[in-house]
This record gives sequence, structure tokens and C-alpha cells, in this order.
Amino acid sequence: MKKKNGIKGYLSLEDVLDAMPEEERKLVEARGAELIAKIRRRMTLAEMRKGQKITQAALAEKLGIGQMQISRLEKRKDPRLSTLQRTVAAMGGTLTMVVKLPNHEPMVLEAK
Repeated sequence: MKKKNGIKGYLSLEDVLDAMPEEERKLVEARGAELIAKIRRRMTLAEMRKGQKITQAALAEKLGIGQMQISRLEKRKDPRLSTLQRTVAAMGGTLTMVVKLPNHEPMVLEAK
């Protein structure tokens, strides 16, 4: 196996794409561009909640807190990670963090 990007024993994405038939490569590249566009789209908690058509009151009820606390959470600049995780779960989702380090592809950080 080739060694690229300092990761021994793994093929680079470019090697894998180069080995694909052109049609399949174009489909993968198009889907990749679509996913990257979604990742780059930034949303606030309020926008996420509204996108799910959930009111502050309904979300507060699911979390067992008051509606005013949801309002404060949505305005907070630096909420706790555990609070974000519970809030996203109450909307039916999961929280995923993407880590970007110099000279590496983005990686998904999983909470254990």
C-alpha cells in the first residue's frame, strides 16, 4: 500500500478515486460535494429547532425544563457540550463533532 498524508498502511482518497471508473468517480465526487456543502452550512439551535417544527415549549417539555431555559440556551454563545447533546437528542438527532487538524482530513469525534 502507498503511504500518503503520513498515514502508514492506508490508501489516500485520491488513490481510491483514481482506481474507480469515471462514471462512478463522478457520482462519488458529486455526493462528496453535496455532503461538504451540508457540513459548511451553519445553523443555530433555534434554526434547527424551527426546521424540525418544534416549539420551544415542546422541546422544553421533552427535556423536562422550562420554556424560558430553551430561550436562554438558544441565545447562549457557548453552551456546554452535554447540554447540546441532550437538546439535539430531544429533537430526534445526534450530535457529531468534526475535528480538523493541520495536514489531516477532517475526522469525526465520537463521544463515549
